[in-house]
Amino acid sequence: MYKYVILLVFIVVLIYLKNIFKKVKHPNVKNINAEEAKRLLEDNKQVFVLDVRTKEEYLRGHIEKAKLISVSELDHRVNIIKNYKNKPVLVYCASGGRSPRAVKVLLDNDFTEIYHLYKGLNSWKYTKVK
Repeated sequence: MYKYVILLVFIVVLIYLKNIFKKVKHPNVKNINAEEAKRLLEDNKQVFVLDVRTKEEYLRGHIEKAKLISVSELDHRVNIIKNYKNKPVLVYCASGGRSPRAVKVLLDNDFTEIYHLYKGLNSWKYTKVK
């Protein structure tokens, strides 16, 4: 019986890990790691940075110039960022679990150049603003 419990826990952990770093497959989306995101921000000052975590998470630290719109509110508030539809948008959450939903909302609203930090802010080794 103990072996089955261990096996079940192992399977659940594998499923969780598989889903935590979801890459979004779409021609308008580029899945990038933290190093690529840092370079993107250094090379292109017009990137709009969208943090889709909670307010509490945002206040603990975020990427410089990031605008907070939690993933649960994005669908209803996407109109406030509509001016960025044809500009580069970097989207991130904490670990990459919530940001794919945000990317979908942006795609559904005709955003054309989306960069997805697919491992989330947890992979960001650089300075965070508080």
